[in-house]
Amino acid sequence: MAQPKGTVVLAYSGGLDTSCILVWLKEQGYDVIAYLANIGQKEDFEAARKKALALGAKKVYIEDISREFVEEFIWPAVQANALYEDRYLLGTALARPCIARKLVEITQREGAQYVAHGATGKGNDQVRFELTCYALCPNIKVVAPWRLPEFYQRFPGRRELMDYAKKHGIPVPVTPQTPWSMDENLMHISYEAGILENPKNQAPPGLYTKTCDPATSPDTPDVLEIEFERGVPVKVTNAGDGATRCSALELFVYLNDIAGKHGVGRIDIVENRFVGMKSRGIYETPAGTILYHAHLDIEAFTMDREVRKIKQGLALKFSELVYNGFWHSPECEFLRQCIGRSQEAVVGTVRLSVFKGQVYVLGRESPRSLYNEELVSMNVQGDYEPADATGFININSLRLKEYHRLQSKVTVKQDE
Repeated sequence: MAQPKGTVVLAYSGGLDTSCILVWLKEQGYDVIAYLANIGQKEDFEAARKKALALGAKKVYIEDISREFVEEFIWPAVQANALYEDRYLLGTALARPCIARKLVEITQREGAQYVAHGATGKGNDQVRFELTCYALCPNIKVVAPWRLPEFYQRFPGRRELMDYAKKHGIPVPVTPQTPWSMDENLMHISYEAGILENPKNQAPPGLYTKTCDPATSPDTPDVLEIEFERGVPVKVTNAGDGATRCSALELFVYLNDIAGKHGVGRIDIVENRFVGMKSRGIYETPAGTILYHAHLDIEAFTMDREVRKIKQGLALKFSELVYNGFWHSPECEFLRQCIGRSQEAVVGTVRLSVFKGQVYVLGRESPRSLYNEELVSMNVQGDYEPADATGFININSLRLKEYHRLQSKVTVKQDE
């Protein structure tokens, strides 16, 4: 038996990998506390608790962090219009620092010396988990089995894990495993690996679980009105049946249901991982997709043009930092403050239609709107003198005239 090494808090999912890791950690001499985050995934949490205890965990924490996930992580991303590489709404990247923050809290509460996780040595999640742990508890020690040669050489594939599980009485799935991996939270679900590693392969039928096929979704749209205050959604109303939701968590769950029903939020992309490789991922982000379009619209309606240009640059950097695991960095905290300040006037209601995989904005109104109907009207002159545009155009054309005048001289000289 290995020498006692102290207490480790394991980020536990209840699946095959972390169940095997739990037993393996005990073999190495650790006392294991299992921590399972309820972050909105479909899970039998009580069964997972019993399983962890049966495998030798001395204690099991099941923490519901869904509300803080929405209010403290998803809402800042909505305010930012956060989008990584123009397409990814950061569902997994936002969840990891939320999960890891509670992991550190439990570790400190228990006086444990170590944390452990089941993230692979090739992905982003190992970085996201560990940067959060080190930021919030600099003296913490991390055990990452999938980066330890004595672990990954012993378990080079799933078959070896299954053999180990059977040998140690770890329950193994009785239903056939899907030939890809999945990770779910309240905001989204991701699918990768297995047959999806060939980027040419189309997503097979039956892969998607959060959204209906748009082709077979309802033939009648849902029309929603979403109210924002300081860039955060505070109320959603269904114009069809009058249903309303106001609390952050209920509002987000409701939008997931509506968007999922209409097949909204599917993407299939190849992205650049922080560790340096490209990977193929398929994502479903139903509510997040609706809120992205709604917030984008109300922000453009209420925010000054030049402020918005600067804010767009901040959002680009914010998205990169979140994706790479730097949520708790000083630069990301600074960006969240700046973006939050930009949202003070982002107030109003967006009316939109959710239908056949798409979100269509139908209209918007705001007491802080910068839109002047009289000023922009083609039928009323308003407080604007059309003749002034002549000078405006002349000044702006000066640079272009001079550039092309010089280019003409250079061309003539080259032809001589």
